[in-house]
Amino acid sequence: NGTRTSKIVEKLGTEAELRKKLNGADPYEWAKKYIEELNRKEKEENQEVMVKYSPSKLIPKDKQHSFNGGYLFLQQLYHGLGLHKISAGISRKYKFTFDLDSILSRLLYARIIYPSSKLATYQLSKKFIEQPNFELQHIYRALEVISKESDFIQSTLYNNSLKVSKRNTGVLYYDCTNYFFEIEHEDGLKQYGPSKEHKPNPIVQMGLFMDGDGVPLAFSINRGNTNEQLTLKPLERKILSDFDLSRFIVCTDAGLASESNRKFNDRGERAFITTQSIKKLKSHLKEWALDPNGWSLDGDRRTYNIAELDETNDKDKIFHKERWIKEGGLEQRIIVTYSIKYRDYQRTIRNSQIERAYKAIDSYPEKLKRFNPNDFKRFIEKKHCTADGEIAEHEMYSINTELISKEEAFDGFYAVCTNLEDDASAIIRINKRRWEIEECFRIMKSEFKARPVYLSRDDRIEAHFLTCFISLVIYRLLEKKLNCKYTCQEITNGLREMNFLEIIGDGYIPTYT
Repeated sequence: NGTRTSKIVEKLGTEAELRKKLNGADPYEWAKKYIEELNRKEKEENQEVMVKYSPSKLIPKDKQHSFNGGYLFLQQLYHGLGLHKISAGISRKYKFTFDLDSILSRLLYARIIYPSSKLATYQLSKKFIEQPNFELQHIYRALEVISKESDFIQSTLYNNSLKVSKRNTGVLYYDCTNYFFEIEHEDGLKQYGPSKEHKPNPIVQMGLFMDGDGVPLAFSINRGNTNEQLTLKPLERKILSDFDLSRFIVCTDAGLASESNRKFNDRGERAFITTQSIKKLKSHLKEWALDPNGWSLDGDRRTYNIAELDETNDKDKIFHKERWIKEGGLEQRIIVTYSIKYRDYQRTIRNSQIERAYKAIDSYPEKLKRFNPNDFKRFIEKKHCTADGEIAEHEMYSINTELISKEEAFDGFYAVCTNLEDDASAIIRINKRRWEIEECFRIMKSEFKARPVYLSRDDRIEAHFLTCFISLVIYRLLEKKLNCKYTCQEITNGLREMNFLEIIGDGYIPTYT
């Protein structure tokens, strides 16, 4: 319509400010040249690039043309977390000449995009657009130093993360897992212990604290035969001293909920929420927990008898009851929930195990000697005598129906203990998020391939898990930036597939869609 409009592209300052800044030079002449430069750059950015190819020219052998650029999204978080500055500080402290920043960054990017051994990581890091500035032996030397600085790196990483994303430290989740080694002899951290994956190999143990949003906070590595309950307090003390945190709720599973750990978090501004095995309660408490009378429902003042529930209309409801108990100088509240849906889920799992037990008796009875507490083989009982009481020549196997009945009595019930006075629904809601710390372990083991571990020295083993931990922090923060819309596999595959073709002299073009 012929109307002219104006738009402010950049504020350069007043004439007086420019004269002062330009040491007396003419601000008008400077402005003209500056605008000419801006126009030139804009023209360059918009010009078409024509690349000529010759059908007769051969491609040089072993010349790399395709590069990964997905790591650039991780690089942004790497720098946002100040890991380049952490590397620089450690380098100054130890006065070594190799590029720790280049090594650490590639160990992290590769752990997420190309998880593999240290040797393979060195080769695979050459796939990134920016080439590594180190040699293979420098990786192993760097691991030794990284291990020594683990506490410093963890606390600094947390403080730096506050600038990148808000951290929910009101609730901290703690759990343990272990990682196996493809060796047969115990040594140092590598000890025989109860493997989570039932592997007959030496293991090391990892204890992990996670914040309320699923982002890892701190971790420790312990000998494979360490009692898990003894690992919580040492790591929590580091959080209290190094992270400047003092007010939080610690949420754990029943296996980590020793009386000592509960009392430790019954001090100051700390609190605890932990799952509680109903089977292990004292008889009067167990009787109260399983009593069908006296159950409540959120938003409803009535009390219910769970033996009289409607199987259809009440299926999705969660009923609860609670009471305070005081034992051994510790006052705590026990909250028990009951759900028809949870009851049916447990029975479906058990029926599947019973079916496997029947098949095992028919197919391979000779392999039924050893089993774990949650193994389907627990339902198989062995007898050496006939129904008349006579000693049988051969072992006889059958299904233990008495054990099945005992287990069924607990179906649908779930209990937690806490020293908090909050609504039962709020306590249950916090405890439900424990699945996220289990997911952290699953990501490290399955997606990041943190195990099996092929390193032998303890310091290098600790450094390996530190890089896995930092990688998980970066991944979780990226996941938050993406509004938690994608699975871990979708994110890592997306980064892995972001490849670029190098056009010599002209840059790179994306080859992904």
